[in-house]
Amino acid sequence: MNVIIIGSGGCVSTPRACCSCRVCTEARRKGYPYARTGCSLFIEDVNILIDTPEDINASLNNSGIQEVEHILYSHCDPDHTMGMRVIEQLKMDWLANSLGKKPENPIEIASLPAILEDIKMQGTKYGSVMEYYEARGLVYTKEIRTLKKDNILIELVPADDQEHVAIFIISSNDKKIIYAPCDVKPFPKSEKFQGADVLIIGNTIVGDILKDGFVLEEDNPLRKELFTLDEIDTIRKQYEIKKVIITHLEEDWGKSYDDYRELEKELNFIYFAYDGLKIN
Repeated sequence: MNVIIIGSGGCVSTPRACCSCRVCTEARRKGYPYARTGCSLFIEDVNILIDTPEDINASLNNSGIQEVEHILYSHCDPDHTMGMRVIEQLKMDWLANSLGKKPENPIEIASLPAILEDIKMQGTKYGSVMEYYEARGLVYTKEIRTLKKDNILIELVPADDQEHVAIFIISSNDKKIIYAPCDVKPFPKSEKFQGADVLIIGNTIVGDILKDGFVLEEDNPLRKELFTLDEIDTIRKQYEIKKVIITHLEEDWGKSYDDYRELEKELNFIYFAYDGLKIN
């Protein structure tokens, strides 16, 4: 089972446009892995992409992805969906289209029913973007709770009662990866998480002193929305997870690739993602 974190950034990519802070300046100069695109994951064995942030085209190119057969969605937030125009770049042949020819092998777009309904509501004055792609034959949509392909099983676990957010359990043989990129606090209780080899999780504040010396006070509302590293470690211990990788790393945290590498030395079994990180 081969998984690539092709995008490790948060709501704002690094470097942030027009920002001259230390982290963004270094990312512009050095590129990857100092630079970060929007949060996304690719399962190599079965050509499955999870989420399409605005800069997903750059993420796919940076990681050398050759084919995308399926796109799964974790939820409908813009930073995870608004790059869905990559579907056109993956499947639309405008010259063939001018002759009335539709592409072969459309991409499967799949998620929990409520999430798929949310995705189909995103559009322009012309209507739903996803339904437009479906009508053009670029994709087909499918409501799922599990997806089995070859020796890979993916289970979608709802993170909330309304099932508008999904956590992915990716397993093969006796190996198990949990991917919980966003909006997963409070973390749902499930024995299915027990003994996972890797938990890849977002929604995490890294440190109490953030960009430009911003101090995150105890009463800051972000603390209710996002995990602290201590809370992540509690989840790791509760489910006896062997290794945790923090993704969805916000530019607002004010930390560079090197800063995260240094911080890893102080932590037990907790690491930080970067674009192109491969998990075998």
